[in-house]
Amino acid sequence: MAVDILLGLQWGDEGKGKIVDVLAPTYDIVARFQGGPNAGHTLEFEGTKHVLHQIPSGIFHPHIQNIIGNGVVLDPIVFRTEMQKLQDRGVDAARNLYISKKASLILPSHKVLDRVSEEALGSGKIGSTLKGIGPTYQDKIGRVGLRVGDILAADFKERYNKLVDRHRKTVEFYGQALELGEQEQLFFEAVEYLRTLKLADTEYLINEALQNGKRILAEGAQGSLLDVDFGTYPFVTSSTTMVAGACTGLGVAPKYITEVYGIFKAYCTRVGSGPFPTELLNEEGEAIRQAGREFGSTTGRPRRCGWVDLPTLKYSIMLNGVTQLNMMKADVLTDFDTIKVCTHYKLPSGEITDKLPHSLEIEGLEPIYEELPGWKVDLNKIVSTEELPEAFQNYLTYIESHLNVPITIVSVGPDRKSTLRREAEKV
Repeated sequence: MAVDILLGLQWGDEGKGKIVDVLAPTYDIVARFQGGPNAGHTLEFEGTKHVLHQIPSGIFHPHIQNIIGNGVVLDPIVFRTEMQKLQDRGVDAARNLYISKKASLILPSHKVLDRVSEEALGSGKIGSTLKGIGPTYQDKIGRVGLRVGDILAADFKERYNKLVDRHRKTVEFYGQALELGEQEQLFFEAVEYLRTLKLADTEYLINEALQNGKRILAEGAQGSLLDVDFGTYPFVTSSTTMVAGACTGLGVAPKYITEVYGIFKAYCTRVGSGPFPTELLNEEGEAIRQAGREFGSTTGRPRRCGWVDLPTLKYSIMLNGVTQLNMMKADVLTDFDTIKVCTHYKLPSGEITDKLPHSLEIEGLEPIYEELPGWKVDLNKIVSTEELPEAFQNYLTYIESHLNVPITIVSVGPDRKSTLRREAEKV
């Protein structure tokens, strides 16, 4: 009986969905513990690309139970569309999907609130995906939000109207009108659909599974550097994206946690506003963006690209207790003659450190790089770790020596089969 946790160590978009799909066959349950439709977990196999937003990435394995945990904020409209797309591709997702009654509901008015509050920030915009995530978590913390279980109540419509009236007053404060249009009708149609599914007290389901010796994989969304407490605040998401979020987002006691898989790219990306010390605003950055197809799977926005940042990775590893590392998209760096790695920061005072300061927005903060030889070999064609070029092997061991955690999986292409298991040396 164990809960293993898989989460991102950077600013999201690390490729968590693919690794969940690869690891899932060895688990009985895959559970999402936080986030909402701002997540886009991309899986690619048999020549077909699948993007999941709220549904756990184990859904393509019919023997696995999939759980949307209480820490998730659920948009019924997006969810219904996502379920329909799966059905159109021959996946009966409803058969093995359970939704926590304690998960929070995203209302159409939450998305309006998200937009008007982001507009009010002007040049200081956070970079919200405008999916209503932040306002929904605000209502949860403010103890006024609606939860999935509420749709079973006879007075659900009255509860809905009461919350929307509250949102209307806030929108009017910003000098705008709350106009929901067809979104409200779509919402209630989606709620009717939601009522037909398996709504459960999933904390009992999970803990009973643990008592019966089942294995559970907890799937995080976004990344550790977007954590509401420890991320690059205020340019963060609205939930706890770290290991602690799995405990509160699923109802799991810490004693059950065994492995923590930390996912990171061979380089680094970020979507939206906020500090990014190793960002490349030049041809190299654009080359990474194009080679890695670095455009948001949920929003389509181009991602900011830069070299891998070891101080931020060390920070995320420390806070999450990571036991295994998985490197993604190594094939993207194939054409570079040299690969840069940020090992430290130089602060305005002249101090050299590998620790994160209170804010990465400090003016004058400089990344310090070391350069390694590139491999100039198409990794996408490699099917075993023995075939990996020496320069790339050196890149892996170099990073391991700094992070003191083994890299056990290396992804060298988008497809399922381009995922190499690796026996790392003790570090």
